[in-house]
Amino acid sequence: MIPREEKHTVKWFLLISYIILIGYDYFYYYVAPANIVESERGLPSSYWWLNYLVLIIFIPIAIYLSKVNKQNLIKYVFIISYFCVSFPVAIFSYLGKGDAYTSGNVVEIFFIFSLPLFLNKRYFWLVSLGILIKYILTAIILKTTFLILPIILVAILSVMSFFLLVRFQGYVKAISNSYDNQLQGIVKGVIATLELKDPYTRGHSERVASYALMLVKEIGNLSKEEQKSFYYACLLHDIGKVNIPDQILMKPGKLTKEEFEVIKSHPVVGAEAVKNVEGIKDSICVISSHHERWDGKGYPDQLKGEQIPLLARVSAIADAFDAMTSSRSYREAMPVEEAYQRIIEGQGSQFDPILVEEFKKVYPSWVKFHDNYSWSKKFEF
Repeated sequence: MIPREEKHTVKWFLLISYIILIGYDYFYYYVAPANIVESERGLPSSYWWLNYLVLIIFIPIAIYLSKVNKQNLIKYVFIISYFCVSFPVAIFSYLGKGDAYTSGNVVEIFFIFSLPLFLNKRYFWLVSLGILIKYILTAIILKTTFLILPIILVAILSVMSFFLLVRFQGYVKAISNSYDNQLQGIVKGVIATLELKDPYTRGHSERVASYALMLVKEIGNLSKEEQKSFYYACLLHDIGKVNIPDQILMKPGKLTKEEFEVIKSHPVVGAEAVKNVEGIKDSICVISSHHERWDGKGYPDQLKGEQIPLLARVSAIADAFDAMTSSRSYREAMPVEEAYQRIIEGQGSQFDPILVEEFKKVYPSWVKFHDNYSWSKKFEF
C-alpha cells in the first residue's frame, strides 16, 4: 500500500516540478524579462541549457528505477541532480557580475512545500539543507547580498514544513498501528482456527514465517513494509487447509491419489480467501505458489524456474525445512542436519539454486531459532 502511494506521489511531484522549472524560466527570461530584471530576453548564459539537458536525461533514469521497483530512489536522484547542476550553472553564469545575480527558481519553494508528502525526515534534511547551503555558498562566492532574503525565506518555510511533516508522520503512524492491530487480530483468529483443526501443525505457520523472514532479509531487496506483508502472508500460507476434511488432513497413514488431490487444492482456496485483504494481497503468491517446484513438478500450476514468484520460492524452502523438522501425525521430526542436507539435495530441482546458496548463510540462525523455540506454546505475535 505504501509503495503504491509513494509511486503516485513521486509521479505528481516530478510532473509539477518539470512544469514549474520550465514554465518559470520561460516566463522569467522570455515573457517579461524587462519588467522583472530589466534585461533582454533569453537565458542568462549558455550554461543554462545544462539544466534542461539533465531534465531530459533524468526521464529514462526515473522510468528505469520505477520498473525495478526502486521508486523511493527517484526523488533522491532528481534532487541531487538538480543541486549538482543548478549550483555550478548559477555560479559560472554570474561570476564576476557582483550584485547582478538575479537567478533562482520558484520550484525550490515547491520542493520545500512538498516535503511533508513523502513522510521522510532524511529526504527533508537533504532538500531543506541542500537549498540553504546552495544559496549561502552562492552568496559567498558571488559576493552578493541579493540572496539574504531568499535564505531567510527558505529557513522559515523549512521550519513550517518540518512541523507539518512531524504531524503527518504522527497521523500515519497512528493509522498504521490501528490497522496492524486489526490485521494481527484477524491472522491470530485464522491461525488459531487452523491449529484447532490440525493440532499437529501447531506453531508451523509461525515458524515458517520466521524462517522465511530471516531468509528474505538476507536477500535484502524488500522494504520494511514489504517484509511485513510477506510475514503475514507466510503466517497464512496454509489457510486453505481449513477447507480440507478432517479425515484427510489428520490421516495417520499414506494418502490416496484422490485424497492428495484434495490436499493440493489448499493453495488456490487460501489465495482466493484473502485476495482482497490489504496488507497481504501484495504477497498473495506466498499462499498460492509455496508448493511450486523449481523443476515445474509442483502444484497447483506447475510453474517452473523464475515463473515462480521470488517470495513463493523463499517460503517454499522455509515450509519444507519446518515440515521436515517438526512432528506430524504420520512421522516423527527429523534432525535439522538431515533437513539441511535434503534442502541442499533439492537445489535446482525442488528449490531455486540461488536461494539455496542464501539458505546456507542463514542456516545457523534457523538452527538457533529451532533450538530455542517453545514447541508447547500456542501461537502468538
